[in-house]
Amino acid sequence: MIRELLQHAGMQLKEAGCDAPRLDAELLLMHVWQLSRTDLIIRAGDTVPQHILTDFNVCVQRRMNREPLAYIIGEKEFWSRLFVVTPDVLIPRPETEHLIEAVLARFPERNGTYRFCDIGTGSGCIAVTLACEFPHASIIATDISDAALAVARSNAAKHHVAHRICFRQGDMLAALQSKDAPLDAIISNPPYVAALEMGELEKELAQEPRHALTDEKDGLHYLSTILRDGPAYLQAGAYMMLETGLCGLPATPENLTLEQAIHDLAGHLRCGIYRSPALFVSCE
Repeated sequence: MIRELLQHAGMQLKEAGCDAPRLDAELLLMHVWQLSRTDLIIRAGDTVPQHILTDFNVCVQRRMNREPLAYIIGEKEFWSRLFVVTPDVLIPRPETEHLIEAVLARFPERNGTYRFCDIGTGSGCIAVTLACEFPHASIIATDISDAALAVARSNAAKHHVAHRICFRQGDMLAALQSKDAPLDAIISNPPYVAALEMGELEKELAQEPRHALTDEKDGLHYLSTILRDGPAYLQAGAYMMLETGLCGLPATPENLTLEQAIHDLAGHLRCGIYRSPALFVSCE
């Protein structure tokens, strides 16, 4: 029966060290059987068909091996929308929603014809969310990985905003062109985990793309690169919004002002919000 199956699977996942074993078991069964949470409750006494049981046990074993749940299910929620995820991209996390909050706070006119740029788009969760929240904005989304861009494109199509997002392949700002300027904001969740921190991360993170997590240095390399090269593409008074972590934030360049350092409820630094100078500086 469903009840006993979930109880057993939850115990297995707990022994494997999963943080939310019962929830993981429920989500896996919902995935393989295409059930809602209400179905699980109403049908708790139902017998599980053999083919569902087989598929479920395979998924449970994958999770016991600490494969991220989002990779097994193939999707992850971000800003109340579901995004396709594969091992080619980082799994969207709630911490990154601080960036969306920052953009919404500084661009209150939702119908504005803004030009945003998402550096290192990965799954496209930032670019696609901004395109959904600002129906008349255009967005440039860059990533060094062609495989990641394929995932981002699929998410843009899924949420019907592909026509307003220009995807570019390239390392950091190398994908941008002089004609892209001036932008209203550059937003990025770059690799900011220091190389020394990688061995201390939870086992699930070891299965996410390493190049999207760490700069193999002190965590500040890509943050510094964006801060150094980004202002040339911003119009007067525009913003640069960067996610960060334990590495902190680099020294602020002279042509930018650190307007706000955003901390989460636990007091951890999550984002740096920068403002461009009063006069536009051409990137040519």
